[in-house]
Amino acid sequence: MRFVIQRVRSASVTIDGAVVGSIERGFLILIGICSEDTKEIADKMLHKALGLRIFEDADGKTNLDLNTVDGKVLLISQFTLYADCRKGNRPSFTNAATPAIAEPLYEYMIKECESLLGKDRVQTGRFGADMKVSLLNDGPFTVVLDSDEILPKVHC
Repeated sequence: MRFVIQRVRSASVTIDGAVVGSIERGFLILIGICSEDTKEIADKMLHKALGLRIFEDADGKTNLDLNTVDGKVLLISQFTLYADCRKGNRPSFTNAATPAIAEPLYEYMIKECESLLGKDRVQTGRFGADMKVSLLNDGPFTVVLDSDEILPKVHC
């Protein structure tokens, strides 16, 4: 599983001209899921992501987490995080999970975030939709989490 986490001042996702998710201060999290990912991996990745202390404290040090600043999250499923560009110029996406695997895990992560943060602090895109994502990156501050680096290597 791969997350690209961007600390944002604001972010939104639009589908067919309508805004379906929007946050102010918080994290825009792009989520890539591979075929061997599980709920246990998702739990560990979410715990790590939501606990990141990347908001500035009164002294200007990145020392505060999402809960401390009452931040929100915008969760976007993005299979292209598993693009394989080793051969040629056209990426292969064979390492990305099929929709039958990825969509239930994405929905699970949404529910877990809502449970941890409260429904009012979680916004989402729509799985499989053509989405237009806008953001005002704060910093910029972007962190990439890969379960292969955080957990024992057992997949993708």
